[in-house]
Amino acid sequence: MRILGVASASAALTLGLAGNALACNISEFSAVAKCDGTKGVISVTDKDPSGVKAKVSVFRSNDGGEKLVGEQEVEGTREGVTIDFSEDWKPNTTYRVHVKAGNQVDEDIKGGLTTPSEGCESPEESTPPASPSPSEKPSQEPSSPSDASEAPKPSAAESSPAASTGDNAPSPAGDSNLAETGSSSNTGAIAGIAAALVAAGAGVMFALRRRGAANNR
Repeated sequence: MRILGVASASAALTLGLAGNALACNISEFSAVAKCDGTKGVISVTDKDPSGVKAKVSVFRSNDGGEKLVGEQEVEGTREGVTIDFSEDWKPNTTYRVHVKAGNQVDEDIKGGLTTPSEGCESPEESTPPASPSPSEKPSQEPSSPSDASEAPKPSAAESSPAASTGDNAPSPAGDSNLAETGSSSNTGAIAGIAAALVAAGAGVMFALRRRGAANNR
């Protein structure tokens, strides 16, 4: 009988230890604040191998009170099951995470949760300004010095000033003095007067000859 009693006690102790090993414990829950792109997220992971259904509640600490962020249920595994709470958390903010799992756990995750000192980046901060595409650049650009040097240069005839007229340059025909060649602009008039005088002299001579011939008869 004594032997049977010792064996029964040993079996009960073994079953008790095994039951405690499979029991849900608050140490199997953890929480972390992270970013999902530009959105804040609070993730809670349950690594309870017994798979007891647990209710997780997240509270944000405010001045003089708390505000419920959200509640979800989770059934943990040895590898761990994670649930996310969407929360636009601010840097260095404290959160309280409470777990209620059957009759085994009804308490907060030890140490609570404090968010990182840097928040999630906004799209304006994370995305650099886009540079203009080649099609958006101005179609006309100021000419470079090399372009100016390639411009056609005027020829020597085009760039040299017109020859200045000196004293030796011939003047217009109407104003020229042709005395050096024996002619002038009045030559025609003089020739006409001379011809008239010659004709008059010839007429006088002819008349005198006729008169002399008449007197000789």
